[in-house]
Amino acid sequence: MVSAVKELNIIIAGVGGQGIVLMSEILGQAAVRDGLKVRGSEVLGMAQRGGSVFSNIRLGSAVEAPMTAEGRCDILVGVEPSEALRNIAYLNNQSVVFVNIRKVIPSTVSLGKSNYPDIEQIKAKLEAVTGKVMILDATELAEKAGNRQATNIVMLGALFSCNNIPITETTMKECIRERVPAKALEANLKAFDIGRDACSR
Repeated sequence: MVSAVKELNIIIAGVGGQGIVLMSEILGQAAVRDGLKVRGSEVLGMAQRGGSVFSNIRLGSAVEAPMTAEGRCDILVGVEPSEALRNIAYLNNQSVVFVNIRKVIPSTVSLGKSNYPDIEQIKAKLEAVTGKVMILDATELAEKAGNRQATNIVMLGALFSCNNIPITETTMKECIRERVPAKALEANLKAFDIGRDACSR
């Protein structure tokens, strides 16, 4: 299966404090463990919570450069909805998009210097590019799993509802076990399953 993968481009977008870097590290580690060639890069905004965080994970034998070209993203995971919209230029009409509806309001909006689009506007703009947009309340699902901080792992689970992910769930969960503290592990593994099941069709 892995030898047939030439190029799969995944972008994870969110803000500081949402565990975006951890998501990309777990995903990359799992891909390497399953024998995939991996390239990637991260663009970190302001260091404090609330700054934009954007991570590329590129998998496959034909991948060389660390950055996904515009229009070449296969899967976009938006842990924060406006950050998903910010990366719309990377999408094409075959892209799959997962969006967590919970907003993190930037300080510029709080100060009245800018506006935050509502979820329906965000969804409509994304759907104008691709019809494969899945909206979920990952934060609520993480709470149901027993740990609100596992929102990012819910989104990783959502990602695994795609049939073309060339990484086994067994490997993915092994990597989660290695990176998540023992006291939070059960909730995180449950969060992964809930996210996957919520987006499976």
